[in-house]
This record gives sequence, C-alpha cells and structure tokens, in this order.
Amino acid sequence: MSRRHPHTVLATSLLFASAPLLAQSSYSFTCAPTKPGTPALTAATRYATPASSAGFDLVAAPVTFAKNSCSSDKPFFFSAAEPDGSYQVTLTLGSPTASVVTVRAESRRLFVDRMVIPAGASRQVVFNVHVRTAPIHSDKVSPDLPVPTVKLKPREIGALDWDDKLTLEFNGTNPSVRSIAIKPITNVPTVYLAGDSTVVDQDKEPWAAWGQMLPVFFGPGLTIANEAESGETIRSFVGERRLDKVLSTIRPGDYLMIQFAHNDQKQGTGYVPAETDYKTYLRRYISDARAHGAFPILVTSMNRRTFDAAGKITPSLGDYPQAMRDIAAEQKVPLIDLNAMSKTLWETMGETGTLKAFVHYPANTFPGQSEELKDDTHFNSYGAYELARAVVQSIRDQHLALAPYLIKNNPTFDPTHPDPVATFTMPQSPMVDTAKPYGR
Repeated sequence: MSRRHPHTVLATSLLFASAPLLAQSSYSFTCAPTKPGTPALTAATRYATPASSAGFDLVAAPVTFAKNSCSSDKPFFFSAAEPDGSYQVTLTLGSPTASVVTVRAESRRLFVDRMVIPAGASRQVVFNVHVRTAPIHSDKVSPDLPVPTVKLKPREIGALDWDDKLTLEFNGTNPSVRSIAIKPITNVPTVYLAGDSTVVDQDKEPWAAWGQMLPVFFGPGLTIANEAESGETIRSFVGERRLDKVLSTIRPGDYLMIQFAHNDQKQGTGYVPAETDYKTYLRRYISDARAHGAFPILVTSMNRRTFDAAGKITPSLGDYPQAMRDIAAEQKVPLIDLNAMSKTLWETMGETGTLKAFVHYPANTFPGQSEELKDDTHFNSYGAYELARAVVQSIRDQHLALAPYLIKNNPTFDPTHPDPVATFTMPQSPMVDTAKPYGR
C-alpha cells in the first residue's frame, strides 16, 4: 500500500456543522403508588416513542409487581428517550424474594455485577451512562450546513448504543427493581475509548470486550463513553468520523484511551504500517486530545490465543505494541501495557484454560448455532472481565489520574492468579448472535 504523506494524516480534524441539540430529560419511576407526580410502574408501562418516552422495552415486562418491587424470572429491559449526553442513573434494587441482580446499559455495558440482595432488602446503586447518536453536532460553523454523521457499519444501525434512548437491562436470579431515576449530568469527567472489537461494547452474546466491562469498576464520579467499534484501524476510526464524534463532545479534563493494532496489521487496502502511519496517527490522536484539554492514555493490544509447543504465547501483533510504547515515551503519555499483562494472563490459564476465556463453543450451544465457534481473537464475558481487571490494576499501580475514580472495594488483580473460571458466572443477555464481529 502507498504511504500517506505525514501532512495528510496530521491534518486537524474537520470542523463540524452545528444543529440544535435535543433537550435532555429527567425521569423518576417507582414500583409502588407514591405521592402525586411520581409515576408507578406497571406491566403496561411500555416504551413506545412517541406515545411513551419511558417504560419497559424489547422483551416482556416484569411478571410480579408486589410490595414496592418489579421483579421477574427472566431478564427485562427499561428504556427512556434521551439524546446525546451523560446521565446519572439511580436504582433501588430488591424484592420480597432474595435476588442476585446484574444491571447492564445500552449494548451490554456492565454497571452492577451480580449484586446479592436478601429477601425484603433494598440496595441503592448510582452510576453514569453515556448516550450517543450518529449525528455530529458542533457550534463551530454555520447551522445552515448539513449535519455530518458517523459512518455506521450495517450491524451498528439500530443497535442500542446508537439509538436515541437510554436502555437498562435487569438480569440475574430474580432480577428486581424498586425505583428508577435518570437525570442528565455535565459535572463529571468522561473517559472516551477509541479502539476495535476487543474494546467495543459487543451487543450480542457470546461476544464481549474489555471496554464494556470497565464501567463496573468506576464510581459515579466519572462516565465511560465507549466509542470503539469492531473492524476499526487507527486510520478508519478517523475516516468514518468516529474521532470527529469524540472531539465534538470531549471537554477539558476528559480522557481519551486509545487501543488499536489487530486490524491495522492486516495486509491490503486497510494496512497501517507500524513504524510510519500508525505512529503518526497515534501522535495525531494525542495532539487532538490535548488540544481539547483532554488527557490521552495509550493501551497496547492484548495478545491473541496463539501458543507454541512449550505453552508460551507467540507474538501475533508484530511491531505494533512496541510502536505504541515508543510513542508513549516520546509524547510522555501514560501507557497501560495490556499486551504484556495478557501474555502473563493467557500463559497462566494455559492453552486449554484459555478456551474458557475466548469464544470457543461446541455447535448448538446457542440458538441457531449449527457450527462450532472457534475464535482466538475475541473473548466471552469471562475473558473480557479479566482483561478489564488488568486495565484497572495498571491504573492503580501507576497511580494514574483515573485511579481516584475507581470504586474502593475491588480486590487487587494479579494476572498470574486470575479469577477461577469455575466460580465465574455472568448471566447471559437475551441478545444472541453467533456471527463473528468485524475484524480478526
């Protein structure tokens, strides 16, 4: 492939057309009759734009409405119409029956991890959810110009993390909620994630990525905005205007976390040479973040599941991890070396053990799956969760500026002692698709 001249890749981001942003809304619902003006949820409270701007969505409503609780024997969803922005969600969980509740938002973004709630008890949780749509709004140029948009891939169209609503998934054993409150927020920093299928919010089981697991480790003092997408290179993320989307909303004090390599190394029209264009693009991302008063953080890509006869990981990412390390040193940017940590993690699990961390399943494990799934690049929930724990531990170990936002009760993580897969359980979302994500 021909090399782009450096001045082409380093050109400043395009100015964006402006358009009036839709007003953000606040919502408050309870599962019991309350004072006038606070709606009580029932099985008939359904999200159906424009008739109803909030309510149960996608699947059947909870089956039980009793003693100030909405609960079910199956997962259920709740959606509220919201435009681009960050929102603080306050939930009171619990029911007359004991529960183990997992809460995800948008495309399976993890916020509450298997919370145990005794019978009759209540637990309040507070977290922040980022909502985005494809249009790129800005006040930099004339409002008379057309509004540009992110170039979505076919599988992204209609996905929960690109629509005009905030969606919550309640899952687990007797998933239950007593009250739901949603309000817009602007006073907390945002961490933007730029990356590929190993970072993205994978919207369908059995696929998962570390970026969608990251929010569960942070408190409500910060918002995670996962802008990663399957199949992306560090160049295509720019060409599809995904970086423009980030830069249209990133603010001073925010963060931009960057991980690319898996697709950049593919020979062909999308190839991005490690020692030239890849490094040049890294410099551009760093420069653009800093120009907006944000703080860049580089993350080396994790190893694929490729073992030699001695049980050691064979490097499959070429010069890209080292190229990122070089740029981190050159630009004095924090580096999370997930490539090195994942090598230790996968070798500790071993060639057989890592089958439980990647998408390896026999035929007929999932509906409509007639063939065996064998993917040595993409993870299931267990593998993605362990990688997210590695990222979090690196933030702690290096005392990065993000460390104070981490919740306090997470145990330390040692890649030589991963969580036992036998004791790891993550309730399966109703959304299943065995088609492999873009990229490899």
